[in-house]
Amino acid sequence: MPRSQRNDNFIDKSFTVMADLILKLLPANKQAKEAFAYYRDGMSAQAEGEYAEALENYNEALKLEEDPLDRSYILYNMGLIYASNGEHERALELYHESLELNSRMPQALNNVAVIYHYQGEREKETGNAEAAEELFDKAADYWKRAIRVAPNNYIEAQNWLKNTGRSKMDVYF
Repeated sequence: MPRSQRNDNFIDKSFTVMADLILKLLPANKQAKEAFAYYRDGMSAQAEGEYAEALENYNEALKLEEDPLDRSYILYNMGLIYASNGEHERALELYHESLELNSRMPQALNNVAVIYHYQGEREKETGNAEAAEELFDKAADYWKRAIRVAPNNYIEAQNWLKNTGRSKMDVYF
């Protein structure tokens, strides 16, 4: 039974009804509609913490989805799951794939920066200052890109960039 038929709460049911209406009205082919249904079910499962089920749905959506922008969001959501499970290398792979399809996705740029920063902190703790600085520089590059796309977001990253001397810019427009 599709996840959309199992939702119990009002918000999920409302979202499902709206998504089904949009799906019926959209001038899309059957394959695109089926891909969207898998994506929707993946998002629902992910929201409930059912990560294995979400990944299954996202993988099915990827098999069907042809639009690069839509594929980028599927890959991004998969990256979120792997990152939340501590599988940072796999998350980075998925975020990079997503960015290849949509280079202006600030949330993916930010998440790559967060992982590099985290890895830099781990290297710093182990006494490997050179590797830490390389990772911090990578994080800075991705945060700068994210801030250029979404200048009102990522205030903490902007402060970190200024405080560490990795950016002298006050405005990223």
